[in-house]
Amino acid sequence: MQSFKQLCCVGSILIGVVEAKAEPTEYASAIVNSAVTQIGLTVSYDPSYQSLSYPNGDIDRTTGVCSDVVIRALRDAHGLDLQSLLHDDMKSNFASYPQNWGLMRPDKNIDHRRVPNLRRYFERLGADVGATKNPLDYQAGDIVSWRLPGNLTHIGIVSENRQSDGVPLIIHNIGAGAKEENILFSFEITGHFRLSADQL
Repeated sequence: MQSFKQLCCVGSILIGVVEAKAEPTEYASAIVNSAVTQIGLTVSYDPSYQSLSYPNGDIDRTTGVCSDVVIRALRDAHGLDLQSLLHDDMKSNFASYPQNWGLMRPDKNIDHRRVPNLRRYFERLGADVGATKNPLDYQAGDIVSWRLPGNLTHIGIVSENRQSDGVPLIIHNIGAGAKEENILFSFEITGHFRLSADQL
């Protein structure tokens, strides 16, 4: 069983803060590029519970939820399997995760696809760089979570493309498949995370 310390170092990952005006790192660009490939491929939204293979489990890529955009981007870009990484951490630290679903133990089929769990995992990695209203604080490859109307949760990836006013677009699936849209400041931001690496 991997310890949390080991998990933090998987794939030589280091969590760091990148200058707000810096060009995207290769690491971040790979995440964005992997997210972009989902546009036009993931064309619908399916929140139903699914039994997944383990590790590297996934449903058909033509569908999914918002968290699947992040899961697939990190897996394709850097070989990071959030299903197994989060499951291993939850097995050792179950009480540290949100207890929103009445579960008594981790569930490898669904835990990594739930936004509150992803948010907590990124926080535990030390990847939280803080939510602001300044568009320049959001770098390509960053992961952002929101609270939608009705207390629904959402998550997406910051694109390399920006509006003319400097607000970056977001690659996400909010119900109609993976898209790149201007929604960064449309909802309450509940998390802003940045993953980086010293070696690719």
